[in-house]
Amino acid sequence: MIRVYSPATIGNISVGFDTLGIAISPIDNSNFGDIVEIKEHKKFEIKNIGKFSEQLPVVFTENIIWKCWKYFCKKINKKISVLITLEKNMPIGSGLGSSACSISASLVAMNEFCKKPLSKKELLNIMGRLEGEISGNIHYDNVAPCFLGGLQIILQSKKYISQSIPYFKNWKWVVAWPGTNVSTSKARKILPKRYKLHTCIEHSRNLAGFIHSSYSAQQKLAISFIKDIIAEPYRMKYIPGFLKMRKNLKKEGSIGFGISGSGPTIFSICNNTESANSISKWLEKNYLINNQGFVKICKVNNKGTVIKR
Repeated sequence: MIRVYSPATIGNISVGFDTLGIAISPIDNSNFGDIVEIKEHKKFEIKNIGKFSEQLPVVFTENIIWKCWKYFCKKINKKISVLITLEKNMPIGSGLGSSACSISASLVAMNEFCKKPLSKKELLNIMGRLEGEISGNIHYDNVAPCFLGGLQIILQSKKYISQSIPYFKNWKWVVAWPGTNVSTSKARKILPKRYKLHTCIEHSRNLAGFIHSSYSAQQKLAISFIKDIIAEPYRMKYIPGFLKMRKNLKKEGSIGFGISGSGPTIFSICNNTESANSISKWLEKNYLINNQGFVKICKVNNKGTVIKR
């Protein structure tokens, strides 16, 4: 039997639409992601458990685990008879890389079960394609950090799909999911097909500035570039009181704020525990809609998807 854990992620980080992603874990080191267990079985079968398992498709062939199994078997040219148990701990359509968690954990588990026939690059390539089936186009800003850990910049070149870049270890990442869902494909369709030239130039400047700041360890400069002029102006309508929330959280000590992935989860960056606690309390009181919603104070997860012993 093999058990694999994949962490939650923040895609885009405002400044890097479809280009940046970061893996996160709660500062108390509790699990914040999906767990997949795989073992030999007389036939292929999926079992769904966990807090958010009821959100998964009822139809067998619509389950992302089935799609992972199908892709993997095709790649190795062999059908494997296994029982895969998905412990679904991440809400679907939350903006925290829920599908990336399931995809990464299941593919790593299958690869480990079959004695690692596929390389990391081959696995990551499949992960991106499966993400594309869900969102409408291939992208790696969730699966790359989920699989590899840390802060990843997506290159999608012939040689590299993504590369790790430095991150600020003292930053606390407070994420809040209100308890509602936003479809990734819906959130992509709302974006314009064309952008004005000055918007493209400013976006490039911000992303380049953030990467430079990360490599040169200039925290204040890095924060100044965390702006989303590509998706946030259109997606904020899915988050009631978004601009007011940004203003209030700044008073609580937030130094950076944005939409995690497609939302409705938001993230707030702070550089000390006191501010993180203050921001967390404010969000619990003012942003959560139901008892399923949550707020987590996180740090960067630099391990990514791991086999649990």
